[in-house]
Amino acid sequence: MSDIIHLLPDHIANQIAAGEVIQRPASVVKELVENAVDAGASNIQVNIKDAGKTLIQVIDDGRGMSETDARMAFERHATSKISTAEDLFSLHTMGFRGEALASIAAVAHIELRTRAREAELGACLSIAGSNLESIEPEACNEGCIFSVKNLFFNVPARRKFLKSNETEFRNIINEFERIALVNPQVGMSLYHNDAEIFNLSESGLRQRIINIYGKNLNQKLLSLDAQSSMVTISGFVGRPDSAKKRGALQFFFVNGRYMKHPYFHKAIMQAYEQLIPAGDMPNYFVYFTLDPSSIDVNIHPTKTEIKFENEQPIWQILMAATREALAKSSAIPTIDFDVEDAIDIPVYNPVKKSEPTTYKAPNVQVDSSYNPFDTTSYKKPEFDWSKLYQGFENDRVAVQLESETFEDAPIGELTAEAASPENLFTEVSNPCYQYKGRYIVTSLKSGLAIIDQHRAHVRVLSDQYLSNIRQQQGVSQQVLFPEIVEFTAAEAAVLPSLLEDLRFVGFDLSNLGNDNYAINGLPAGIENLDPVTLVKDIVDRTIETGCDAHEKICEVIAFSLAKAAAIRPGKSLSPEEMDHLIASLFSCPDSNLTPDGKTIISMLTDEELEKRFK
Repeated sequence: MSDIIHLLPDHIANQIAAGEVIQRPASVVKELVENAVDAGASNIQVNIKDAGKTLIQVIDDGRGMSETDARMAFERHATSKISTAEDLFSLHTMGFRGEALASIAAVAHIELRTRAREAELGACLSIAGSNLESIEPEACNEGCIFSVKNLFFNVPARRKFLKSNETEFRNIINEFERIALVNPQVGMSLYHNDAEIFNLSESGLRQRIINIYGKNLNQKLLSLDAQSSMVTISGFVGRPDSAKKRGALQFFFVNGRYMKHPYFHKAIMQAYEQLIPAGDMPNYFVYFTLDPSSIDVNIHPTKTEIKFENEQPIWQILMAATREALAKSSAIPTIDFDVEDAIDIPVYNPVKKSEPTTYKAPNVQVDSSYNPFDTTSYKKPEFDWSKLYQGFENDRVAVQLESETFEDAPIGELTAEAASPENLFTEVSNPCYQYKGRYIVTSLKSGLAIIDQHRAHVRVLSDQYLSNIRQQQGVSQQVLFPEIVEFTAAEAAVLPSLLEDLRFVGFDLSNLGNDNYAINGLPAGIENLDPVTLVKDIVDRTIETGCDAHEKICEVIAFSLAKAAAIRPGKSLSPEEMDHLIASLFSCPDSNLTPDGKTIISMLTDEELEKRFK
């Protein structure tokens, strides 16, 4: 029997490693920018073409590399960060395993220009698919210029499964923001297709957050500070009134490294308990500083999951620090005595005697001859109130005769015949009853139907908005004073794929530059809603679902708008409104479920009713 086990060639092993480390263009940006930070760069510039599929270029002014180091950097497990196994538990830098550059070189064309500090000449190196094509001396600036072209050119299956440019660029923005948030001392800029997205100068932490997410966030941040022998916690948490359903800014960093930690997230949520509505999410930017030997960052290929030695004590410290920050804020209303219009109360002076004040009684004119019981002088008004009721009895009889012409029809399963307009009108013509301002109860041939009025309206409106988008027939109501909505860079990256569909549903948005848009028109019928919150919610929901297909994006827009515009639970409806809502619901292709799969109608059959009374 011949041997069947053999070692993989280096280029295949590197491609396998690239599958774990380099998942998409954003992974390349993360690795290269973190290397630039480790190299002591004070300015980092990132240039992107076609969401990173064509070009990812990172320029830094760090220490740079010699020609030998530049060649060795692309070997697998080549690193300057660790020498022994013990060094894994005392890490103060981002990269350390030496897999990033080797993984990138295995699936892309790379060109590196670098010059070490105080060196007279630099080097230019070209690699394609792990194969060194050329390396030669070159005059260049101090630092490094990494140019990664044609990502996944030799792995077509990986390139095929990349998302749309909007989605991939949004992921690049997310990685860029995470690194920028933890390195405010480094100037950073990002360009996409030669358009400037970020230009962040060196600043403090709070200013860096404001520069990334907008000046409106400044008044919504509360300082967080807690120090102990185990951990130092700093950063900011959001005011309770700034919490929102989706799109909250939530970041954890430990020793300068971004991480995800659901356990610590629960600590912050518990601190906000009873301060924000259920389902709302607060903003937070939390920075942990502790001994590197008490954490393990080498448990995940992307190093976003970190294991802590003392999770429970840190959890308690974090929750206490968050509660303290909220207590120091104006989360609880206080009485403000420094009001300009306050009443000026003079200070009592026992020496000074107050002068007596004389008051003059008012002069009242009284008609002494008036007698309220004298009916001889009273004249009855000439208006005949009985005229108001003329025709009332005739109209009531006509309505009664008209309603008696309708007959009950079985609903059962909504077949094509039963769903016809004639049968639907017959089915919903029965008297309706509204229970607790939330449910509509009506009798049908097959039993008792209980309908959630809010969900029913969401179903009706969602189908209507989706039809408007498909047929490009949205009706827009122009506003007198346009509202200005400010988007983050990640939100602005999604807008190009949404603007046309938003216009079809009735929104009129114009670009003002710097990720600001003016809302000039709204869909008819939602004038009472906050347009800024509504547009932000649609964008956040699109980001949250990660939709790429056009049809899915249309469904997200229609559903988001329907949820905002639908009648709320607790609203009283007239019998005519209930009849119209039920008729509209049964005309929908799917009247039993909302677009997100929630039940609209619950049937109580005659057999079930009979069992209850046995």
